[in-house]
Amino acid sequence: MRSIVFAAALMATTPSLAQETAPPPPPATDTAAAEAAIEARAEAFEGRIRQMGEEMGAAITAAGPDRAKRAADLDAIQARYQPEADAFASELEAFVLPQLAALPADQQAGARTGFETGMAQIRGLPAMVRAQAEQSADAPPATSAPPATE
Repeated sequence: MRSIVFAAALMATTPSLAQETAPPPPPATDTAAAEAAIEARAEAFEGRIRQMGEEMGAAITAAGPDRAKRAADLDAIQARYQPEADAFASELEAFVLPQLAALPADQQAGARTGFETGMAQIRGLPAMVRAQAEQSADAPPATSAPPATE
């Protein structure tokens, strides 16, 4: 999870790309502090997504065979976490977009496309976690292999 979240945030801050930017980089302490803040926020967000997955698993278990209750409970959980995913993606955008704008024009399009893909993945995490929880719940139980005969 962290790789999706943090890679999207730092994609445009790669030192090789930053070396070619026209404006001077911000002071190292400001950049380091901002990156540390984003990393801390990413860790907190990752924890919240894990918590959402646990809540969804518990809701599926509690609903048992009642598909309507399961759907309603998962809808409520997903709706509760979606604003957090959207807010985190917006925070990353505020951090990274100015850095993207500072890239040379020939690098901006590729970096922006990759970054936008990452932001879509972050915004889609609540739906993805839900799909995974439902898939796990609907999967047939694993059968163990019969014991070997000698």
